[in-house]
Amino acid sequence: MKIILRADVENLGHLGDVVSVKPGYGRNYLLPQGLAMLATPANLKVFELERKKLQARMDALRAEANEHASRLEGLVLVIAMRVGENDKLYGSVTSSIIGDALAEQGVDIDRRRILLDAPIRTLGEHTVRARLHADVVPSFIVKVVSEEKHNADEEVVVEEAVVETAETPAE
Repeated sequence: MKIILRADVENLGHLGDVVSVKPGYGRNYLLPQGLAMLATPANLKVFELERKKLQARMDALRAEANEHASRLEGLVLVIAMRVGENDKLYGSVTSSIIGDALAEQGVDIDRRRILLDAPIRTLGEHTVRARLHADVVPSFIVKVVSEEKHNADEEVVVEEAVVETAETPAE
């Protein structure tokens, strides 16, 4: 089945490419999602007329992805997890946990866009990538720390703040 791609499709092609796909993939996924149209002479003419509109939309999506990528690059995300003996995690850090932590930081990314080779099961720093667009894949650092040590560090910071406010003279 020959189709014309109306958007960039991963592992298949870019906007405007005429490609051959299996009939089920084209009929059940690409055509209903609006990612492609049948490659007929009439559709080729229609596509050429709407190419500029589609290209402008793709450029807008790419620009938005670059904006999100600039916020993600260099970001260090600290995630506190429960740990057992020998600093072994009780669970693992998954893409949904990372997505929730990013949302708390003000960066809204779908968890399915976060690329993990395997769930994170150890303490320390791990480099994680996010596919925001076919061409935009920024990476950031996820630092997994012990929940007990993380809470103890926060209490020390709070105690220091209380001591500093107590030492300031009243006006």
